[in-house]
Amino acid sequence: MCIFCKIVSGEIPNQTILENEDFLAFNDINPTRKIHVLIIPKKHYESFQETPADIMSSMSKFIQEVANKVGVDKSGYRLITNIGKDGGQEVSHLHFHLIGGEAVGKLVRDKVE
Repeated sequence: MCIFCKIVSGEIPNQTILENEDFLAFNDINPTRKIHVLIIPKKHYESFQETPADIMSSMSKFIQEVANKVGVDKSGYRLITNIGKDGGQEVSHLHFHLIGGEAVGKLVRDKVE
């Protein structure tokens, strides 16, 4: 069972921001910005690539609710999901990072040779 499945089951505690029947949003334990929320489906999907479109549609609405709840819906935020090893995915359970509460800077830097 992956770490996010353990969080969903209650085996590992979390700081819940918002929850419904299908999704859970909670504070990242190692935040990179003032606001850093992880948003996951309760059902295990390895990554965005394997997730059905209808789940993503519902998850999009949930993510917007999370942005409203943490107060970044007007000021702006960055939403990131990493897919696979080369994409930087560290936990093989679909998750989005919602970061904000301050300027987040450029997303892409010049390529390092």
